[in-house]
Amino acid sequence: MIRKVFKKGKKRSGKIDAFIEKYHIPREYLSINRKSVSMAVLVGLFWGFIPMPMQMLAVLATTPFVRFNVPIAISMVWLSNPITMPPMYYMEYLTGNFILGREGVGTVEMTVDWFKQNLGDIFVPLYVGTAFYSIVVSSLVYVLINRLWVHSVKEEKREKEKLRRDRIAKHKKHKGHN
Repeated sequence: MIRKVFKKGKKRSGKIDAFIEKYHIPREYLSINRKSVSMAVLVGLFWGFIPMPMQMLAVLATTPFVRFNVPIAISMVWLSNPITMPPMYYMEYLTGNFILGREGVGTVEMTVDWFKQNLGDIFVPLYVGTAFYSIVVSSLVYVLINRLWVHSVKEEKREKEKLRRDRIAKHKKHKGHN
């Protein structure tokens, strides 16, 4: 299930291992395990929801404080891209207005002049909504990934146990015919 998706591409080439050794990169930054992957998704989504330049550098700046799979975190940041940014930030703005109990600006125009004129009206609701998505939604996704991973491991163990029982039963049945 979810664990298998992340574990599937786990094999690294010798070049990557040489690069890791040469630059003394902690192996945790490339680990594929429940904690590393779920934390990577949390960190990536956290920074991805924030309207700011250089979100990938923010992910890298987080590495001294938290251990996570850096490539996965960086890929999560890419969820906010030039195509998805306008709807994401508008959703954050609407959410911020809802949380603050504000009406918000009437019409939105995608022009630099409009943003200059309305920055004071959109800045606070946008960042209140941003805080909600960065903290609450990324944390919920973190919990969801953890639970799906644990469920996946349990399901995999159940499948292996069933296969083992089936082999034993087949072996006993085969022995009984001889």
